[in-house]
Amino acid sequence: QLVQLGGGLVQPGGSLRLSCAASGFTLDDYSIAWFRQAPGKEREGVTCAHLNDDSTWYADSVKGRLIISRDDAKNTFYLQMHSLRPEDTAVYYCAVDRGFTTAQAMCNGNYRYLEVWGPGTLVTVSS
Repeated sequence: QLVQLGGGLVQPGGSLRLSCAASGFTLDDYSIAWFRQAPGKEREGVTCAHLNDDSTWYADSVKGRLIISRDDAKNTFYLQMHSLRPEDTAVYYCAVDRGFTTAQAMCNGNYRYLEVWGPGTLVTVSS
């Protein structure tokens, strides 16, 4: 399973870090991903990092503001968020997978195929 930490209320322009810890399996066998789902909207890929070629994909709306990283020694990966905007408000989900061939495919394909999901954590950007 994946255990998520972080989230909460932050003011516009603020920063927040989400973490996702793998339990019961070794993270270094997996590509990693962060998705989000805003109220009334479809789940969307925010950023994905592929294991084999170190490729990373970011949604245009978050480029330059959100950063995905991993620490395999801690079996954990992260989403560092800066310059947050009200439109970033959503439930954020971490996920891992071994099947997609590129980071872009992982973030833009059918997310239902990803192997393991975290429970989600709410991020609210508001003053």
